[in-house]
Amino acid sequence: MSTVSFEHIGKSYGDVRVIKDFDLKIKDGDFVSFLGPSGCGKTTCLRMVAGLETNSEGRLLIGDTVVNDPAQNINLAPEKRQVGMVFQSYAVWPHMNVFENVAYPLRVAKVAVSEVNDRVAAILKVVELSGLEKRMPNMLSGGQQQRVALARGLVAQPKVLLLDEPLSNLDAKLREKMRVDIRQIQQQFKITCIYVTHDQIEAFTMSDQIVILNKGDVVQSGTPGEIRSKPANDFVADFIR
Repeated sequence: MSTVSFEHIGKSYGDVRVIKDFDLKIKDGDFVSFLGPSGCGKTTCLRMVAGLETNSEGRLLIGDTVVNDPAQNINLAPEKRQVGMVFQSYAVWPHMNVFENVAYPLRVAKVAVSEVNDRVAAILKVVELSGLEKRMPNMLSGGQQQRVALARGLVAQPKVLLLDEPLSNLDAKLREKMRVDIRQIQQQFKITCIYVTHDQIEAFTMSDQIVILNKGDVVQSGTPGEIRSKPANDFVADFIR
């Protein structure tokens, strides 16, 4: 587990500023959702934590480690940040079976074979995929593929788990079940989690804290109850209505 600190983060593409003075500290073990309309900057913020995007200004820390600070020419490589990421598209490798998909981060880290076997078996049990180790992705349902992606994100025991709209490709009934399952797994592992969504039900039912963004600005941050009862401005009040 770890804190995540955004210290006056800005992000620009040429002359276009897409993130403006993003300042936020996520507590150790919290489940935080970035919520907002399409194009508001929530996925960009997530990708900066992962190291898939670099901030143009400000400092980004995971725990006490500065992972990006352009003023100091610091940009820690993604594989050194100890984060797990689950993508909207699942991103499971079609040429690898379930076991090898989940084992991949451990093989990259050169973990001993015996430990790889034990850790993959343990995490597949958590995500209810035991017995499917040899199946190829094309033999799995969408929900099962998403569980493979979740297991792969957790197996290396990351400090932070990042999820980018992971349920958007699932049907309504399965989305409801996966919301519960992801939250239970996050609490079981006590892992700090950042969850990007445009779905208010997901954000308000899963989160310890919600960060609402609009046009690259944080317009409100608080617990689901605080945001429901005391919207910060007309945009928030209209957005969550």
